[in-house]
Amino acid sequence: MNISIRLENENDFRNVENVTRDAFWDVYKPGCDEHLIIHKIRKINAFIKELDFVACDEEKIVGNIIYTKAKVINENNEEFEILCMGPLGVLPSYQGKGIGTLLMKHSIKVAKTLGYNAIIIFGNPNYYHRFGFENAKKYNIQTSWGDNFEEFMALELYEGSLERISGKFYEDSVFKTNKDELNVFEKQFPCREKHFCDK
Repeated sequence: MNISIRLENENDFRNVENVTRDAFWDVYKPGCDEHLIIHKIRKINAFIKELDFVACDEEKIVGNIIYTKAKVINENNEEFEILCMGPLGVLPSYQGKGIGTLLMKHSIKVAKTLGYNAIIIFGNPNYYHRFGFENAKKYNIQTSWGDNFEEFMALELYEGSLERISGKFYEDSVFKTNKDELNVFEKQFPCREKHFCDK
């Protein structure tokens, strides 16, 4: 296995959507919508093409990571731009081989060079703590509905970069999908049975 990481290009779009669909199918719910979210992200102003990477096993795309601009708004209604990571997907047959780690480390390194302050995610703490993510509560950042929990995490991209940033986190509305648009989008892919998962 010879894994390389490069920027995604237009010729990769459908391939990456298939990889994402395979990566998330039946994981959090019957079927998935992450491939639709990626499809929509590429069309919005919040999309950061400089942080849209694919992992390849020679020529075969086996994983993808994508970022959008998000904001934290404090009690004085001041806005601070930060990064929102996700989806991050790896083909099931390639999971557990460190490919997600490669994508995370590479994208974090590039995000620092681009001058961003921080990354906020919703994800598995056991996985993301290894990259330095911590409960966003540490930085006095809450979800848009005023909550905090272990899966809501933040990463400073340089020391003290969140010291003057606090408030509620707002991701782009692109992450909200509805059943009708998903059904239409799904018709472009091979038919696949959905199962109820117990996770």
